[in-house]
Amino acid sequence: MSKPRLQIKDLQVAYGQSTILKGIDLSVPANELVCLMGRNGVGKTTTLKTILGLLSQTAGSIDMDGECIDSLATAERVRGGIAYVPQGRDIFPNLTVWENLQVSIVVKGKAARQHLDRVFDLFPVLKEMLKRKGGVLSGGQQQQLAIGRALLLDPKLLILDEPTEGIQPSIIDQIEDTLLALKAEKRMSILLVEQYVDFAKSVGDHFCIMEKGSVVKTGTIGELDEGTVAEFLTV
Repeated sequence: MSKPRLQIKDLQVAYGQSTILKGIDLSVPANELVCLMGRNGVGKTTTLKTILGLLSQTAGSIDMDGECIDSLATAERVRGGIAYVPQGRDIFPNLTVWENLQVSIVVKGKAARQHLDRVFDLFPVLKEMLKRKGGVLSGGQQQQLAIGRALLLDPKLLILDEPTEGIQPSIIDQIEDTLLALKAEKRMSILLVEQYVDFAKSVGDHFCIMEKGSVVKTGTIGELDEGTVAEFLTV
């Protein structure tokens, strides 16, 4: 692996008396894509939310480009270069596509406007639907909007939580093409939570598998073999 963009060491998170994350170690190299995998309920989304500062860690450290971000608020982490597309997308359904995109423009100002053409090249449907409310878009179109809104922030680290869930195959193909294009640009690292093994293999550089709040296996994506899938990922 190259130098880490994100480095997590011994990360622990608890809800009340229940320990959810039991000492996570996770590294995301600069300009590469890591697939965070595992069955439902193993702690993947909890890990992502803790990276964002949406949940508090009880132990461990989170470093971004060698700097500890443990004490930073979520807004500071976003301004520092982390963009998050949560499971379920979380667009604003009563705002238009353009108004949804303007949320990022408000945060980043002129810098975000410079990336509009790039987003429209990746997701042409957004440019065609600027005046439509987010709530009337299909699930796939909403996912494109959520990713596009995140890309306007020009993040150093893009975090995606199951972007292919419930999405039609044609849009999944477009998301795959987008992730491959972003990797080719070598401008950002990507941490992807993904259930579909074939999709993970097509876009990933590395994998990290979780089980019961712990990391149980890591490797290059080429090492994600049938035995590993059967042991840790098959439902």
